[in-house]
Amino acid sequence: MSKNTLDKKEAIQSLVRTAVESYATGFQARHEGEVDNPEGTLNMKIHNVFIAALGSDIQYYSALVRSLDSSLGNMLEKLAISIAMFSYEVKREVQGPLGPEQTSKIADLLEKYKRRELTPPSTDDYQPLRVKPTDDKLSVKRHDSDYYLIDKETGENYLIELKIGGDLDNKKARSEKEALLEQFAILSNTLPEDQKIKIFFATAYNRYGEDKPWRQERVRQFFADEELLIGKDFWDFVCKSDDGYNIVLDAYKANAHLITSALDSIKQTYLD
Repeated sequence: MSKNTLDKKEAIQSLVRTAVESYATGFQARHEGEVDNPEGTLNMKIHNVFIAALGSDIQYYSALVRSLDSSLGNMLEKLAISIAMFSYEVKREVQGPLGPEQTSKIADLLEKYKRRELTPPSTDDYQPLRVKPTDDKLSVKRHDSDYYLIDKETGENYLIELKIGGDLDNKKARSEKEALLEQFAILSNTLPEDQKIKIFFATAYNRYGEDKPWRQERVRQFFADEELLIGKDFWDFVCKSDDGYNIVLDAYKANAHLITSALDSIKQTYLD
């Protein structure tokens, strides 16, 4: 292992450790600080009488798990951005000109996906969007982006939509693909023709199990296989390392006790 690789590995481990420490401290302080607040995060979630009938422990854990799942996802999104900065220039928005013909092509393509006239989807389907508009009827459009990454070595451009677990209904899958295609078209209009642009739909983990096929058919209706970064593939990509997933997960596991300690403290505050 080269020194640069080792330095990067240690840096990623340090980022994970810091992220987990900060998350555990903040999660504990927020919930314990709200214990007497009837509108606190947990107190507002314990009034389901059907859950309450199962006992105070179940009532508490039901509310806590929902809060934990949501806030942990936010932490992982921010962690991925911090890690990506080692290898990519990271931007959070795409803004620029978009032509009416491009907008029309996107709408037509999405409708064909919806009707399953184009199945499976392919990255070739939207390459015509790379052609710059020749008319002057362009509108300036701005998109917030989960991740707009520019490879520091190659200059390649990547647009990534991250959904932590990947659970999307058809309307959301369609709207996510539409937003990515518009960003793809905007970059095509503003970057040199030889600049590579790729779009991805990503998840932080495989909800079916890391080594099992990812079967989110509602997403697959609109996204090609080569557009998917699921679980391990996502972390390897943002780390720009074939071992990225293992580095992140091992570092997380080594520091997960900080979160469990925070959960124990919160439990004592609310139940004891």
